[in-house]
Amino acid sequence: MASRRTVIAAAVMAATALSVDGAAATVAPLQGPAARTVTLASPDRPASPSQTPPTTKVSVAADDPVCARLKGVEACVGPDGSDRPGITVEDTADDHMHPAVEYYLNGYLGTKYVIHNLGRSGEVRGSREIGKVVTFRAALYRGDRRVRYGRWKTVRNVAKYPIKRDTRTTPVAARAKSKTCTTTKGAATVCFAERKTFVYACDTGADKYQARAEYFVAGDPTTRYEIHQLAGVGTCGKAEHGELSISMYRASVFDHNRRKATRLYKYN
Repeated sequence: MASRRTVIAAAVMAATALSVDGAAATVAPLQGPAARTVTLASPDRPASPSQTPPTTKVSVAADDPVCARLKGVEACVGPDGSDRPGITVEDTADDHMHPAVEYYLNGYLGTKYVIHNLGRSGEVRGSREIGKVVTFRAALYRGDRRVRYGRWKTVRNVAKYPIKRDTRTTPVAARAKSKTCTTTKGAATVCFAERKTFVYACDTGADKYQARAEYFVAGDPTTRYEIHQLAGVGTCGKAEHGELSISMYRASVFDHNRRKATRLYKYN
């Protein structure tokens, strides 16, 4: 009889424990909104396409854009649901300089992209077409000369439909895929096609200079886009612009930030 009472008591205690566990599970607090990892990179420009800047990590709410600021400029990267989707740059000062955002996509440092905001103070310019990884910084220009820039930041997994990395296109392949091309002194080629518009900037000269595409889209004279191809001869960088068409374009050759050769802008 004593043995039977012991078994019954054990069963009651087990049931009570399960009931307590179940209650605890029911009233457990809900988890907060998903967070993404943002990495802060070195302010120095990476030395070569194969290197990755040293980083530290911080956590931010998933719907908030991540911004980099200087006096006169705010550059942000945000998900589709934020107030700054894609990559944007805002002019925050009424002065004689204009802001720009410089960025790399998908961890590949062989192609740098720049968006120049040529509008007035308070205006925002940018692009929705970004990759899975965006490494960016804010910069300030006086004319074509960069006078100030900030630290690099890296944001991951904010685009719902990120563009893929395209690093294997040669100048010959770019011409074959494109509708229109222009060349500067055999060292830089700009090619593009429209309807799901893409633009290639190709380095075609075996020298120390870099090829650069400079262009405007959708007839807007207040936003200049640039592709800087840094990976060397026989390589092309690619940018995408969705349904926006190219309005003016030219191919140029640069020694770092010094222009060595260019053509006049052509109208599309």
